[in-house]
Amino acid sequence: MNALLKYITIPLCAAALLSACTKIDVPVENEQTPDNFPTTDKQFILATGPAYVKFRESYSTSFWQLQTLSTDEAILPSRAGGWYDGGRYQQMHYHNWTPDNPIVSDSWNWGFSTISTCNRILSQFSSLANTDAKKTSMAEVRTLRAIAFYLMMDSYGNIPVTTTFGGSDLPVQKSSKEVFTFIESEIKATLPLLSTITDVSTYGRPTKYAAFSLLAKMYLNAPRYNGEDHYADAVAMCDSVIASHKFELEDDYAKMFYPDNSWKIKEFIFAIPYDQATGKGCQFSWMSLHPALQTKYGLSYRLSNPVSTLPEYYAQFNLAGDVRNDTWLIGEQYDFSGKPVIIKTTKKGLDNNYNGADAADPVDFQLTFTPAVTLTDVDKFEVGGDELGKAKGIRNNKYYPDVAATSRDQSNDVPVFRYADILLMKAEAEWRGAAITNGETPVVLFNQLRSKRKAPAVTLITESDILQERARELNWECWRRNDLLRFGKYEDKWGYKTDNDVNKRLFPIPSGERVLNPGLKQNLGY
Repeated sequence: MNALLKYITIPLCAAALLSACTKIDVPVENEQTPDNFPTTDKQFILATGPAYVKFRESYSTSFWQLQTLSTDEAILPSRAGGWYDGGRYQQMHYHNWTPDNPIVSDSWNWGFSTISTCNRILSQFSSLANTDAKKTSMAEVRTLRAIAFYLMMDSYGNIPVTTTFGGSDLPVQKSSKEVFTFIESEIKATLPLLSTITDVSTYGRPTKYAAFSLLAKMYLNAPRYNGEDHYADAVAMCDSVIASHKFELEDDYAKMFYPDNSWKIKEFIFAIPYDQATGKGCQFSWMSLHPALQTKYGLSYRLSNPVSTLPEYYAQFNLAGDVRNDTWLIGEQYDFSGKPVIIKTTKKGLDNNYNGADAADPVDFQLTFTPAVTLTDVDKFEVGGDELGKAKGIRNNKYYPDVAATSRDQSNDVPVFRYADILLMKAEAEWRGAAITNGETPVVLFNQLRSKRKAPAVTLITESDILQERARELNWECWRRNDLLRFGKYEDKWGYKTDNDVNKRLFPIPSGERVLNPGLKQNLGY
């Protein structure tokens, strides 16, 4: 378990022990009050824990669905009647979501609950002695809050901005341009107070380099938020990370996402620590892998199987020797000894369209993932409940199954900002017109990454090259929607989606939020 989770778990264990006590006439030997807690570095880390717990809760579930299922990167159809859930996933794919879609509202609630939790902690800290430990912790919480504000602005556009806690006034909605300026000023204010240490002691909390990464991401996408060119600023922020020499590309791409990944991953600038028992919220194996693979991976829980990718997205994994190609499971499946993964069924169970007299006869089906995600019931977004239907779609295995997990949750930490993204953002900002710095041209930066991923080197970079490389490198890391919007591809056709409404570049403000705060103006088109 990583350090942050350890600090967060301690008070929960203590509370459980206290609740089990029945003898109450014992002397108080250690009393924590606002006068003496928090004061030390570890106590401040403990006191800020709720903000990180809240941020962790839905980043890899609802928010991931919002950012990923609305793109060509993944599709979540119904299988055997399951996973229809009122059409919420179908709406993500077709781009016909409404303000009442649960994914839209869950993501909003997650983001602003994180912001509110940060505000509460900052309010509690405000009256404490102005120590170095307090200054650093407040800077970290403000940076986490800025990250949450950025993700909400990117998703919903004009959003309410509040930095106080406990007042009766309703938050005032700000334009994305105003939110951009606010986030920028917040990060510039906190940068001098953030740590430059990148080891277990700061893992899971924002450092100075996480702040640089956030600004780089925001500057690269600035035309969407305020109509301004900040590509030179994006390069400067990337250079601040690169020049630190604190990070480097990992030699083993696959192991970067294993269940035992942690602060030792040299590419992770800011990551969310997950733990299958004490830090839940990462469920990628459960969502993506077929139940017939449970034995192969030695798992004690049943896999659910709903999510796959689309053929047009997978087609980008076409570089000879590229280790990132191994992220996916496609075609006939075998166990680790080379034996076929067999599903025992009947001819009718294999193919529901089979109506021969021997439909009930047994048959052994080798699990075979087929690229096409064809629908048998368009209205219900259903691919079929037979074994052929359950095997439709190429599966993502990037976040490798956790053999220690006892339920759907796994211990794979999930990166928010990663060094490979810094190199790609710098390359793109230069390609878009920023001056080349330190001799690192887009081609040089690309080939740094290609070399580590054992992919062919490039001699020229095109717009298509940049977007495709980001798809290969950052698949299932919550950035595909952001990328498609920046490249003007979000209105393209993929899968069953034909919608090209530019208003869908932003999600609607949830209906319930506008009931609570009538001052919130709905986004265009909803």
